[in-house]
Amino acid sequence: MKILGSLFIVGTMFLACSGGSGDNYSKDYSEEDAQGLIVESSRTSSIENSENQIEPKIIKESHLRFETSSLEKTHQSIIKLLEVNKGFIQRDETSKNYGNIERSLVIRIPTKGFQNVIDTISNQVKVFDRKEISQRDVTEEFIDLEARLNAKLKLEARYLELLSKAKNVKEILEIEREIAKIREEIEAKQGRLKYLQNKVSLSTIYISFYETVEFDKAESKTYLSRVVKALKGGFTGIGNFIIGILYLWPFIIIGILIFLFVRNRIRRKKIKK
Repeated sequence: MKILGSLFIVGTMFLACSGGSGDNYSKDYSEEDAQGLIVESSRTSSIENSENQIEPKIIKESHLRFETSSLEKTHQSIIKLLEVNKGFIQRDETSKNYGNIERSLVIRIPTKGFQNVIDTISNQVKVFDRKEISQRDVTEEFIDLEARLNAKLKLEARYLELLSKAKNVKEILEIEREIAKIREEIEAKQGRLKYLQNKVSLSTIYISFYETVEFDKAESKTYLSRVVKALKGGFTGIGNFIIGILYLWPFIIIGILIFLFVRNRIRRKKIKK
């Protein structure tokens, strides 16, 4: 009974942290514990923030698009720039459009080198078709996730302690069910924190640059080129036909001999008559 009573109180506190209420828990416990946890969390967060002075968490991104005289030279200069700033190419695509060849890169760069990369590319480009720089502050979300994660970890520890004291199968199953729910929420918050940390520590720059090219004359769609192509195709077809016939010469000779034999037989019959 003591185990169930402890489970009852911890479960009530869990619902208060999650912001929900259940029918299996008393109203007095839900309201009182929820208020206590909110006050305690706010005090703890304020003290930790003032002591640690959390560094702002900023996600930086940029979109750049411009024309270049040489795709390869521009690509090589970007690679060298990334080597200096310890960045890397996450995605590299090349496509051929109407009148130009375009190359698109997604690069990740440590936040400290973000502005240096933007400035260096800007100094080498006369006119941008697109130049966009954005910054998103996720400090508040980061702090909130860490606080909620710590609360869930403490709650999980309490349930694990209760699990070690469980005396029957029913208590074990109830506690394990609650632990599974808490663990799922912990992993979700850890995943979100990891994603934000990756975005904050490594800025993202989307770069597209293109080179204007002339069409190949052989690919021109003018009427004259189509006529020339058709004539070439006709001669090629005739040549293939003749070659095909030559492959059949044994059958042709046999056919001629059979034809001559039959014709001679017919002539002889007519002469006898």
